[in-house]
Parts: sequence; C-alpha cells; structure tokens
Amino acid sequence: MGQQDSHAALPVSVSSSSAAAAAAVGSSTTAGKGRLFTAGLVASWYASNIGVLLLNKYLLSVYGFRFPVFLTACHMSACALLSCLAHAASASSRSSAAGARSRGQLARVAVLGAVFCASVVAGNVSLRYLPVSFNQAVGATTPFFTAVLAYAVAAKTEALATYAALVPVVAGVVIATGGEPSFHLFGFIMCVGATAGRALKTVLQGILLSSEE
Repeated sequence: MGQQDSHAALPVSVSSSSAAAAAAVGSSTTAGKGRLFTAGLVASWYASNIGVLLLNKYLLSVYGFRFPVFLTACHMSACALLSCLAHAASASSRSSAAGARSRGQLARVAVLGAVFCASVVAGNVSLRYLPVSFNQAVGATTPFFTAVLAYAVAAKTEALATYAALVPVVAGVVIATGGEPSFHLFGFIMCVGATAGRALKTVLQGILLSSEE
C-alpha cells in the first residue's frame, strides 16, 4: 500500500514542478518584454527630441520662420492632443480620473504647464541666434539648475559628491561660452532661461507626483 501511495503522488509532484518552471519562464519572458518596451520608449524619446530640435533650428534659422511663439503653440497643441489620446486609451487612468481632479492639483498642473510652455518659447527663441551644438552645451547644465531650484523651492539637498560632480559641467559650459564664435548675448540669455525652466519643471513634477492630495 505504501508503494502504491508513493507512485500515485509522483505525477502530482512532477506536474507541480512543471507548472513552477513554466511560471518562471513566463515571468522572465514578461520581464524581458518590459525591458524592451522601456528601451523602445527611451529611444523614441531621444529621437523625437533630436528631431524637434533640428526641425525648429531649420525653421527659425534656415527657412526664416519668424514666429517662435506660434511654433511653440503648435508644439503644445500636439502635446495636448497626444496626451488626450493616451489618456482616453488608458483604462486605468479613466478609472482614477474622478479622484485626480481636485482644485489644488489642477492649479499645480496649470503652473507646470505654464513653466513648460515658457521654457519651450525661450528655447525656440534661442535657436534663432545660437547654433544647435552650443544650445545643447548650455542645456547640459540642467542638473545644476535642478539642484539649485530643488533646494530653493522644496528645500531638498543632495550629497556633496553630487554638487562636486556638477562643478566640471558648469566650468566646461563657461569655457565653451567664452570660445563660441557664434555667441549672441540675447540668444544665450534665452537659452539659459530655457534650461532653468526645464529644471524648474522637473522640480515641480517631483512635487506634483509626490503629493498625497
């Protein structure tokens, strides 16, 4: 009887181990697809940013388009349209929309949108006077402005190593500014303003996403 019971229990143990192995393979496959999807999103983000930057530079400097605010309005309209489409396609956002529309949150989102719009306007204006390479060199100081504004707005401090790592970046931009043959003061001011606006947007996003309201 004991041998019969052990033989009867053997298929059950084999099937359970097979199910566990199949579950492990399925979870690893899902994780791999998730990483691939994330990598695709990051690559798309880089490609779209580079494409928009080069197209704006062509329109404002080469083609002679003299309406950077209108160009920004087109940019923001496209962002709003695609955001509405993404929101409508997401069932999870549809279920949580009722609890995410308090007056305080709408005010924060409005401020965030205004800062983002102002930074895009300043960036487009700077492209009329500065080359793309120098524009992006100044944009490399965004972490510096983020650290400063995070302390000024949210009293958030970083490690000393973080601040020390930002010193060579800022020093490199200062050196590049002094040796830039196509330097334009107004374009440089607009570029710095756009960089600071992007940093402020990042800080405000962190506050908005971490708020419990």
